[in-house]
Amino acid sequence: MTTTAKPATGAAPPDDAPTARAGARQPRWWRLLGRDWAAAVAAVVLGLVLLVAVFGPLLLGDRALRQDLDASLRPPSLDHGLAGLLGTDVLGRSVLARLVEGAGTTLSVAVPAVLCSLVVGSALGLWAGYHGGFRENLAMRLADAILSFPSLLIAVVVLYVFAPSVGNLVAILAVARVPVYLRTARAEAAELRSRLFVDAARTFGTPSWSIIYRHLLPIALPTLLTVATLDFCFVMLTESSLSFLGIGIQPPEVSWGLMVAQGRQYLQSAWWIAVLPGIAIMLVTVSATVLAAWVRLATDPAQRWRLTLPRKRRGTRPVTPEVTA
Repeated sequence: MTTTAKPATGAAPPDDAPTARAGARQPRWWRLLGRDWAAAVAAVVLGLVLLVAVFGPLLLGDRALRQDLDASLRPPSLDHGLAGLLGTDVLGRSVLARLVEGAGTTLSVAVPAVLCSLVVGSALGLWAGYHGGFRENLAMRLADAILSFPSLLIAVVVLYVFAPSVGNLVAILAVARVPVYLRTARAEAAELRSRLFVDAARTFGTPSWSIIYRHLLPIALPTLLTVATLDFCFVMLTESSLSFLGIGIQPPEVSWGLMVAQGRQYLQSAWWIAVLPGIAIMLVTVSATVLAAWVRLATDPAQRWRLTLPRKRRGTRPVTPEVTA
C-alpha cells in the first residue's frame, strides 16, 4: 500500500492548526484581530470615526457653523490653525469641523436604522422560521411586498410627502431594510428547527419563545451581525444619496452627503469641499466591509481556525492522506 496526499473537500482544520489540538484554548478575539492587519486597520478606522463623532463636536464647538466670508474657499493649509487644516467652504466655514460634525449626523442616522431593522427583522424571521406554516408564509409575503419597491424610491416619495428629518430618515431606512434580516433569520430558523437539541427542548416542554431566544438566536446571531455590518454601509450610502438629492439632512445640520452636494459646484476651484467628505464615506464603507468579513470568520467555530494560520496559508486547503493499493 502507498499513501498519497489529496486535498480534502471539507472545512476541517489541518493537523498543525493551533485550534485543532486537543485541549487547546481558543485565542482571544483581539489576538485574532492582530493577526489580520487589514481587519485591524479597519477596526482602528471605525473606532476613530466613532470617537470623532462622539467627542469631536464637544471640542470644536460651533466651528462647523461659524461663517467668515474673509476666509472663503481657503485651500488646505496649516497657516490658519487647526480649523483651516482641510480648507474652508464658500462661506468660510471650516471643512474639518464640518467633517467632524457630519460624522455624528451620518452615524446618528445609520446606526439606529440598522439596529431597528436588525431587531425587528430578526425577531420576525426567527418566529416565522421556527413555527413555519401560515406564519412563515405571512412573514415572507410581507418581506416580498416591501422588497418589491426600491428602498431609495420609497425614501424619495415619503420624504417628499413628509418633512425631511433625522427621525423620518431612520424610520424609512429601518422599514426598508427589515426584509433583509427577516429572510436571513427565517432561513436560519427553518434549518435549525429540525435539529435534535430543538426537539429535546420541545420534549421537555420548553416554551417556543425560550427555544427561539436560548437556542436559535445564539446560532443565527453571527450571520445576522455580519449582514448588519454590511447593511450599515448600504444605509450610510443611502443617507448620503438622499442628502445629496436635497431630501435628506437639511441645513443648518451637516452630513457627509450634504457636504458633497454643497461642494459639487466648486469641484474645479475648491475640490476639497466635496472630495474630502466623499473620501470619508469611502473609508468608512470599505472598513466596515473588511471588518464584516473578519467577524464572519471569527464568530464561526468551523472557520475560526483559519485566522490562527499565517496569512499566506489561509487560502490553502488542508491535506489528508489517501490510501491506494
